[in-house]
Amino acid sequence: MVNLQLSLAITNNPRTRPIVDGRVKPAGIDFIKTVLGPAEMFWRQLSFAEFDVSEISMSELMMIRSRGDDRFIGVPVFTTRRFYHTMMLVRKDARVDNPVDLKGKRVGVPEYVQTAALWTRGVLENEFGIAPKEMSFFMERVPARSHAGAIGFKAPAGVTITQIPPEKSIGSMMLSGELDACMAYFRNPGLIDRSTVDLENHPDIKPLFPAAEGNRYYKKTGIFPINHGMAIKRTVFEREPWVVLNILKAFNEANDIAEAERREHVAYHLETGLVPPDYRKPLATRLISHGLKANRATLETAAKYSNQQGLTPRVMPMEDLFAANALDS
Repeated sequence: MVNLQLSLAITNNPRTRPIVDGRVKPAGIDFIKTVLGPAEMFWRQLSFAEFDVSEISMSELMMIRSRGDDRFIGVPVFTTRRFYHTMMLVRKDARVDNPVDLKGKRVGVPEYVQTAALWTRGVLENEFGIAPKEMSFFMERVPARSHAGAIGFKAPAGVTITQIPPEKSIGSMMLSGELDACMAYFRNPGLIDRSTVDLENHPDIKPLFPAAEGNRYYKKTGIFPINHGMAIKRTVFEREPWVVLNILKAFNEANDIAEAERREHVAYHLETGLVPPDYRKPLATRLISHGLKANRATLETAAKYSNQQGLTPRVMPMEDLFAANALDS
């Protein structure tokens, strides 16, 4: 029997690497793999639908589905997570010592609609009372090569989004004082992004949040924010619905490998005595699981944030985002 050939766009990280390097293969499928950074991947997929299967921004999947764009259907595989609000950086002279100080400030963002920015704004509003309309946003990615441009996004009512000119970047404007803060900063120049400055180690820049903030947020909410999901072309799914479950199973196997490798690293550090004993349990705890059952509360929170911020006209139900045969996963 000949396997079905599908093009796959994927990032290369510990959770995806067993798929990338071929240690794990979905039954009945041969992937033609293209390894990309997420900014370029999402722009290409949203603009041209180049790939049969692709990682996708969960924020942007919710947005296009809410508008009736049904080219893609979600697969409950979630490859990246982070406490994105803790990535916020501020100028030391901007007098931003607490989230409340962001009121009236100029904030850089690579892509207003990206999931990392969605989570950051959601936490700022729901945890600290700072709504998006109380800040001024400056977006780095140009319309012709942005996710916002690809989906025809317009700023929600009351929100100010200014385009950063091509000769500047978030990094350069942070150093010049033209920006007070930035969220979701990525020093990753390429086809889409252009910031190159190492802001995290610059003497004029500091993190907004203390190192313990992610732990505080998780203990309070139980949420470990999801960024990337996976999506398949609807035409492929309707023709071969079995591929969704086989892809999910393969990524579960890849996740098991990644988890085993992480535990080996944890064990090494514990044995060397470099990690305090009280870190043993959290370091040994499984970090990521795929499927909807383990992630529904997190995804529903993201959907509420999206609607609250005016990105979607309604809170998107999971049944409208993901393949029907994976809803019980």
